Amino acid sequence: MDPTRLAFGFLEFVVFLFSTTCHEAAHALVAKWGGDTTAFEGGQVSLNPLPHIKREIFGMVILPLIGILSGGGLIGYASAPYNPQWSVNHPKRAGLMSLAGPGANFALAILAGILMRLGLILGIFVPGAISTAEIVAPANPGFATAAATILSVFFSLNLLLGCFNLLPIPPLDGFGALSIFTNPQGAFRLMQLRAKMRSFGMMIGILISSYLLGYVYDPMLVRGVRLIYAFYKFH
Repeated sequence: MDPTRLAFGFLEFVVFLFSTTCHEAAHALVAKWGGDTTAFEGGQVSLNPLPHIKREIFGMVILPLIGILSGGGLIGYASAPYNPQWSVNHPKRAGLMSLAGPGANFALAILAGILMRLGLILGIFVPGAISTAEIVAPANPGFATAAATILSVFFSLNLLLGCFNLLPIPPLDGFGALSIFTNPQGAFRLMQLRAKMRSFGMMIGILISSYLLGYVYDPMLVRGVRLIYAFYKFH
């Protein structure tokens, strides 16, 4: 792998690590607010990545690095513990907990988009590839160029994570969010369905979700880029 691609892959990994930490911390915080202190007691209501890495070192560190170094692309996962009985007794609170993770990713994407927009307005950045969320700072190869690259990765990666995790397929957060629309009995049946799909079934769910992701992410990316570039005068 050439050094430029390796450096970009490392940047993607750092952004993934921070974004996933925010994702899991949001799960843990909303669960705590809802009465389940399982993740809080495990130290996961924190933006320190170490408690999250300790729980899922393979998914947060080893697997992403394997994907980057092999040229296969960034892939990884993480999780936050919760009390299953609490989620059955309080399905709407549990559903909100599920939504909190993708919500954190969308919040990071929006923040990155706002900063990208401000940079365009102030003339610090100019659009790179118009069909993507890339911005560049060709006239200022120092800090501005680094900031443009980091913001572009933050925007696109967090939008990707948010869209992927909201798909209503086990084991993703979108499936857990379905409990918002149920009572305790319905939440228990959803939990039973998730339990039946462990291991091999979960892998099928991930594969289906990966196939469907483009139908959600691609239109969201196009709309997001249009908002960032809105009224920008291209030269």
